[in-house]
Order: sequence, then C-alpha cells, then structure tokens
Amino acid sequence: MRLFVNQLTAMDFSYLHPTRGLVGESWHVDIELEGGLDDQGMVLDFGDVKRQVKELIDEGFDHRLLVPADYPGLSVEDGRLSFQLEDGLRIRHRGPADALQFIPGETITRPLVAKAIRQALQPKLPANVHAIQLTLYPEPEDGAWYQYSHGLKLHCGNCQRIAHGHRSRIHIWRDGMRDAMLEQLWAKRLRDIYVGSEEDMVAITSCNDQTCFRFAYTAEQGAFELELPADRCYLIDTESTVENIARHIRKRLEEEHRGEHFRVQAFEGIGKGAISESR
Repeated sequence: MRLFVNQLTAMDFSYLHPTRGLVGESWHVDIELEGGLDDQGMVLDFGDVKRQVKELIDEGFDHRLLVPADYPGLSVEDGRLSFQLEDGLRIRHRGPADALQFIPGETITRPLVAKAIRQALQPKLPANVHAIQLTLYPEPEDGAWYQYSHGLKLHCGNCQRIAHGHRSRIHIWRDGMRDAMLEQLWAKRLRDIYVGSEEDMVAITSCNDQTCFRFAYTAEQGAFELELPADRCYLIDTESTVENIARHIRKRLEEEHRGEHFRVQAFEGIGKGAISESR
C-alpha cells in the first residue's frame, strides 16, 4: 500500500556547481510512502506527513547551501569551505554547520538530493513504512525566470544564511502592458547571480587575476562570510529582500525609461514574492 502527498513542500536553497558557481534553486517535493497499515488502517496519518515529514525536509535541506561532497575541487577545514570552479576561480564560504548540507556525489542532481532526503527520513518514520519515493522538480520554465542567491542578516529565520537562493519568475508591465523583452533582459542580468547588499561587502579581493567580492555579517545564527567572483554578483544599496529587489528593478526601469509607468512582480521561489509599482 502506498500513500502519496503531492507538493508536500517547496525547497528554496542554493548549490555549488563546477561551471555555474553558486546557483539558487526552488523545487516542489512530492512524496510516496509504501508500507503496511497501522492500527488506524493507515500507512501514516496525513497530518503526520504534512507536519513531521515536511518539518524534517525543511530543517535539513531548505534554505541551505548544498555542497557536492565528492567534488575534487572541494576543501573544508575548520568550518571554511573552498570550492574551485573549472575555470580556476573559487567560491569561499564560512558559517554555522547548519547552513550547509553535504550531498554524496560530484555534482548536485535531483536524484542524489532525493536519495539524501530518503536516507535522512527513513530512521524517523514508523517501522511499518518500508520505502520512500521522492520526486523533486521545478516550476515549468515558461516565460522569463532566473536563479539567484542571497542572504538576509536581519531575518530571524533561516533566510539569514548567507548563501541560499531561489528559482524565480519575473513579470514586468510597461504602461499597462506586459513587456516580455524587459522580462528576459532582467532575467538574464540576475541568472546565477548573488544579489548582495553593498553594506555587507567587506573586501575586494583577487583570484587568478579576476576581481572577487567578499561579503560578511553576523546574524542571530552566527558569523557568515562568502567570497565569489565579482562578475557573479549584483550589488544593491539595501537588504536583498524580494521587496527591495522588486523596488530596485522598478526604479532602474524608471531611470532608463523616463516618464513611463512600471509594475514589477518579482517572485521569490514558487508562488510568492513582491510587487512594486510606479506612482
């Protein structure tokens, strides 16, 4: 007998990739539990699935930086992580252990992440649950979308982690009409980008003759630091909340197209975000 829950939760996280670097991602999570029936005639109560199983996935994998544990260019020492990209550049990260999740393998893939989640869940489930099937998948990639990472030092939850991210849509109305060209332009600008606050940039460094930016701050969960190539960063003069990102894009559009009215709908992952509109 199998029990299923579609779209049990949505994971928002970032991961390290050999060529793309720091990549933000958002996946739906579908789950099937196979096993015998308990005294209630259930594999597992839906309430327990939605509460306990979702909580385990959210705590262990959501809003973390996923790291391919067997990647040859990875080194970890005294809480400092270094990830060498195929072009010779590096990404460096320092932070509390809970900000990271190491996934066995040389690259981050949906099957490997699903396997890691299954292995984390199985010991926590009742003995009558014999097998777990997970399906991880993004939203359909129609229209303009981008993948970005950020960290929010003032957030009281896990968004304060310096390297977590999202796969996000963007909708732009120009004088009341959707403008697909502007949507694609901004999606291209922000794809595989770290959106960093100017206030948090503490140093400009160099790696293989290329400029790098170092961001650092102390939040409720501890001290965080991230260094990555400057051409993979986009700086704004506020905290990088989705509200501020939407406002920043709208203000830039108004500067570039004087006298026109804009409405920007910036998503933060799946089904949520912020809207900023010209007055």
